[in-house]
Amino acid sequence: MAESRQGDWLVLSVSGEVDLSWSQTLRTAVLKALPGTPALAVRLDQVAYIDSSGIAALVEGFQQARSRNQPFVLLAPSPSVRAVLELARLDRVFQIREQLD
Repeated sequence: MAESRQGDWLVLSVSGEVDLSWSQTLRTAVLKALPGTPALAVRLDQVAYIDSSGIAALVEGFQQARSRNQPFVLLAPSPSVRAVLELARLDRVFQIREQLD
């Protein structure tokens, strides 16, 4: 996972497979990043696979950001990630963007 800045946004770029063995790393990174940035984006274009534990980590981050009135977006999800989000109808919950403006 890589971190970068784009204006006020901290961008966490995730790659590979986000499954039970790796989702805790994602959860920790998201929750640690939130207090130190005005806005958080999680880039998912390089994620080949995500399971329910990875989705749960994103949901927890979203809930924490919402409780702080802090912008939280999923950025450029790969087709496989987008399919999971749509199947779970989470595309209606998360703000999803192809790029930050």
